[in-house]
Amino acid sequence: MMEPERGAGALPGTEEAAGAAQGKGRVNFPFPYTPYSIQEDFMAKLYDVLEAGKVGIFESPTGTGKSLSLICGALSWLRDFEEKKKQEEARLLADEHNGQDKQQQPTSCCAEASNCQGSVGELNWITEFMQKKEERAMVDRLKEEQIRRKKREARLEKIRHNVQLKYASKRKRLEDDETQRLLQLSTEILSTELGSDVLEQLDHEEEELILAEYESDEEKKVGSWLDEDDDDLEEEHVTKIYYCSRTHSQLAQFVHEVQKSPFGEEVRLVSLGSRQSLCVNEEVRHLGAVQLINDRCMEMQKNKHGKKSEGEESEGKKRRVSRAVCPFYSYEQMQFLRDEVLVKVKDIEQLVALGKEIKACPYYGSRYAIPAAQLVVLPYQMLLHESTRCASGIKLKDQVVIIDEAHNLIDTITCIYSAEVRGSQLCCAYSQLLQYMERYRKRLKAKNLMYIKQILYLLERFVSILGGNVNQNPNAQSISQAGTELKSINDFLFQSQIDNINLFKVQRYCEKSLISRKLFGFVERYGATSVVKTNKEKQKMAGLQNFLLALHQGPDKEAAIQCSPVEAEDGQPKMASPLMQIEGFLFALTNANQDGRVILNRQGTVGQSSLKFLLLNPAVHFAKVLKECRAAIIAGGTMQPVSDFREQLLSCAISADRVVEFSCGHVIPPDNILPIILCSGPSNQQLEFTYQKRDLPQMMDEMGRILGNLCNVVPGGVVCFFPSYEYEKQVYTHWERTGLLTRLATKKKIFQEPKRANQVEQVLSEYAKCIKRCSQVGGHVTGALLFSVVGGKMSEGINFSDDLGRCVVMVGMPYPNIKSPELQEKMAYLDKTMPRSAGQPPSKMLIENLCMKAVNQSIGRAIRHQKDFASILLVDHRYARPSVFNKLPQWIKERTEIKPAFGPAFAALRKFHQEKKSCHGSEAS
Repeated sequence: MMEPERGAGALPGTEEAAGAAQGKGRVNFPFPYTPYSIQEDFMAKLYDVLEAGKVGIFESPTGTGKSLSLICGALSWLRDFEEKKKQEEARLLADEHNGQDKQQQPTSCCAEASNCQGSVGELNWITEFMQKKEERAMVDRLKEEQIRRKKREARLEKIRHNVQLKYASKRKRLEDDETQRLLQLSTEILSTELGSDVLEQLDHEEEELILAEYESDEEKKVGSWLDEDDDDLEEEHVTKIYYCSRTHSQLAQFVHEVQKSPFGEEVRLVSLGSRQSLCVNEEVRHLGAVQLINDRCMEMQKNKHGKKSEGEESEGKKRRVSRAVCPFYSYEQMQFLRDEVLVKVKDIEQLVALGKEIKACPYYGSRYAIPAAQLVVLPYQMLLHESTRCASGIKLKDQVVIIDEAHNLIDTITCIYSAEVRGSQLCCAYSQLLQYMERYRKRLKAKNLMYIKQILYLLERFVSILGGNVNQNPNAQSISQAGTELKSINDFLFQSQIDNINLFKVQRYCEKSLISRKLFGFVERYGATSVVKTNKEKQKMAGLQNFLLALHQGPDKEAAIQCSPVEAEDGQPKMASPLMQIEGFLFALTNANQDGRVILNRQGTVGQSSLKFLLLNPAVHFAKVLKECRAAIIAGGTMQPVSDFREQLLSCAISADRVVEFSCGHVIPPDNILPIILCSGPSNQQLEFTYQKRDLPQMMDEMGRILGNLCNVVPGGVVCFFPSYEYEKQVYTHWERTGLLTRLATKKKIFQEPKRANQVEQVLSEYAKCIKRCSQVGGHVTGALLFSVVGGKMSEGINFSDDLGRCVVMVGMPYPNIKSPELQEKMAYLDKTMPRSAGQPPSKMLIENLCMKAVNQSIGRAIRHQKDFASILLVDHRYARPSVFNKLPQWIKERTEIKPAFGPAFAALRKFHQEKKSCHGSEAS
């Protein structure tokens, strides 16, 4: 008997691992080196969770090889799953003929039973017939899947091994594309020459600003423009793993880990990203803002696939219509890019480079690779935001989802579905849209006018509820009663008098008509001096120009910023049309009444005031992910406290017994870390940095004395975290006044975390250079002291490994501002909807958990690899409380010492660093 063929794309170790899995032994996980025992435990637990179809909360500290454990554990499970599925398919197909022979037997048996038992036998016959029918349908489906799979494997294998064919095909496509370009150019030149003597009512650029006829509220099916007989771009979705993380750099790092893993040569991986990251059309990329790029891209697609409207057909001879299309949106080239992506693992940068090389769109080419991919790597937004998920062609049904760096998952979902608009944006959008409607009134169809008037009415009511008039300058209108007011969605709609408008239809209209994009083009065109072609139009356009000019010359510069075409701040492009942001707010108002609140923030003037939608229940959106997927893994370096995930994200979607928690230790030896909870300072002052006590001079002086002693015994870098920028500035100023900073500077050069993101790299670079210079040169200054802020630029994503962070100090407990209206509403919501835990109300648990999440993220910055070492000082006696202490990460908690007095704490710190200095010195020599 022949051995079963191993298809292209089969993952390593299929036969051996399948046997191990079936033998109920420990699964053999391919690994690039001998794994740590904690990595083996991690992979085994991950495998079990995926096999059982559960939801796992996995914690693996930074430096323990979490990414590689996720890759090898998850892909080992997928390898075994695919092998078992193939074996089951083979069994069913082999039994097909036997099944057909048996189909007739139940029929005769049922007939006899029918004579004896009447209707009961007839019912049995019908049941068996339906079962056989389902089995036949399954066999037919398996045959189709097998044919499709073999076709795909043969295609990819051909590309993988026949390099000459691959580049010959690529050359041919490029030649065809060049020929098509030249033909199109010739046609345009010819048509220009023939039609030069025809008077145009509007030039071709302005024609693009007019809204197309809006025919229906129902969207056309995605991909309806594809030829029915062309299935090259459409495939069935194979079982796959969706891996997502927060940033593109984190995703790129994960892809590089996959490339280095034993699965790197065989796994079919596709990296997804936004149009902003993947677009290779320079004409579109230069727009900068995400929404503008999205709108322009979709408009170009519509131009390529859409039919000409009746107006264009009838007026074709009178005017020339510009219908710009994207040269990179080519079926043939995108098929080629799709196959190239599936053949060899590529990150985002490699994908973009390939797209530029073969003139194919990486954004759509990568999406076409999703169905056949085994591992899909994508940012949070694409997976967690439902409409983005659907638009990207992501189908989670019976698939595996892994969410990495998930410590901020709750906040991420809340932010994705929250939205805020300022009064100045509302007024600006109203004026722009009104001028647009007046300019093109005669050219717009009835439904367009109807929806534009509805949007204008909504904007008018939004400004009115803030206490202003939409027809007046928002920055000149003072608010009589400033303050913050919270309302339920329904109350807001009723009070705004917009409860009679179908917001779902308005939102759908905005999406389909691309009205914000048209409005952007309109303002971009007429925001500066422009030539008006007819005398009849001069009056209308003068009105718009005067309006825009008035905004630019108004008493408050903010209005000018909001209505200028594109303003950059810190190198980041801003949206020109505020209607884009308002669309997000309208979408937020379609949430269920109980799941969110509208915050009316009235400040100074109408322009400074704002409307904000706050999502209170992120679980309702995450539940849609959990209900579709087979299994989900929520992973991170610091996941404690996990009660938030259970109660705020998982409780309403799945049962508690389906949730599995796993936390592994660290790879560093136990004596490489010294965490200390310090309860009192050198002068026996109890350390309690509450809002009431932390401003006291004696408390700040005591903290200064602690740092002074630390700097005498800790080599290299010391990172000191403060609860907020304001408190850090206050303490810094106090120490400057008392002369403490001067004394500290004799031992450590002092650096401060900047507020501006673009200055962080420079400060970190200077901080690192100073520490390196001090370690090489020696002298009185032994390193550097960095003042940072919890939740700031340096508390997440920055590595203070080795000498950069030999001691991390946490000043007080960084509780959030409980006077914040958003937080108060969240607390009230949890108290109303969640049960008490350990005798404490959910609101108190929320505050404590938010604090400890921030602490855990900050203190985890120091230990970054197996041979690293550091001390951690938690400066506040409240850390010793059991409810707080138990929320520390397990690997830190089990090594933490509680020191009521400063003397023993200082002695332990001095001994720790002296021992490490001698060990470090002997290793170096």
